[in-house]
Amino acid sequence: MTAASDAAQEAQWARWRAVADLYHAYFTGLILTVVTRRGTADAAEFVFRVFRRQQQERFLPGLKKLGIDHLPPAVAAAQYHYLSNWIGGVHVEYMYESDAKAWIRYPPPRWIWKGTAICGVPGEVSRAMLRGWHANNGAALGDLRLGFVCTKQSVDGQDGLEGYYHQYDHPLEQDQRLVFARHLEAPLFDAKTAPALPVASWPRPRLEKAYRNYAMEYVRTAAPVMVQLFGPEDASYLLHLTGKLIGMQYFDEVASALAMRRGGANEFAAFLDALFAAQDDVAETTQSEGTFELRQQSWKLMDDVADYHPACARVLEGLFEGLAAGCGRHIGVHMRPTAGGRPPLVWTIG
Repeated sequence: MTAASDAAQEAQWARWRAVADLYHAYFTGLILTVVTRRGTADAAEFVFRVFRRQQQERFLPGLKKLGIDHLPPAVAAAQYHYLSNWIGGVHVEYMYESDAKAWIRYPPPRWIWKGTAICGVPGEVSRAMLRGWHANNGAALGDLRLGFVCTKQSVDGQDGLEGYYHQYDHPLEQDQRLVFARHLEAPLFDAKTAPALPVASWPRPRLEKAYRNYAMEYVRTAAPVMVQLFGPEDASYLLHLTGKLIGMQYFDEVASALAMRRGGANEFAAFLDALFAAQDDVAETTQSEGTFELRQQSWKLMDDVADYHPACARVLEGLFEGLAAGCGRHIGVHMRPTAGGRPPLVWTIG
């Protein structure tokens, strides 16, 4: 490859990472919005449903994709968390103890509760994540002897989230599949003994796109879950508010990666067009007397969501309004209603 093509590829990866950071922030923000607007119990139920849905959709196919579906259940489950999170840029440690016992540890800083967000996350919400995903891996594998023992939670002031998968000698009842043992501590991590992705099938371009998609997938799951859980009206408010808050905070960061700048409607229309491209969506832009119209032909993130509801589009409406406010004052953003809330989505900037 030439130096020019290398630079172009690095620039593409920077754009993908900016999109990942934006959607990562949106997902974390969405949980905090539910905590502050609806309370801990609703936030915990929301997180449980998001992670259970992800687990049901991603876990078994992911084991095959990673080439670890042949391993003993406890080892396969732990290695899945180690490798899949590593792809998404989440720091996780894996420690094998036996075929029936394997540890995972999420050391600080925690990806999902980035920065100061961790101060606003109740322990019950973090436990809901474990109930939604980790506690259900045995059921997904068809082995009800497999459970997860949590020994630490970072949101409780401990030095990370950690625990181990354990295959018992008897089937577990549902309330036995996640238990806590705070008196125990994970062994030290040794990178030399940890599993690794096969380099040939996971070259850097694939890893960079997977890094972007990892964060986006959480929003793809969270939006329809929120609509089903809270109803379209309440979900619309929460999805839109979160998007606006996050967009205002992240414009500069995303714009820098997209080689864009602050300004007026012209600059924001160019920014939005670049953002669509960075998330693999197609848009066409037309201009008339200082007003820009962007016709978004695709929203790949929500393409195959079976229970998609028009309220899910409030994710984009909120984000774009917030990003516009970060770009400059008095930039109007309006989405023309469409049948079923599906593309083409027509955005007026002016």
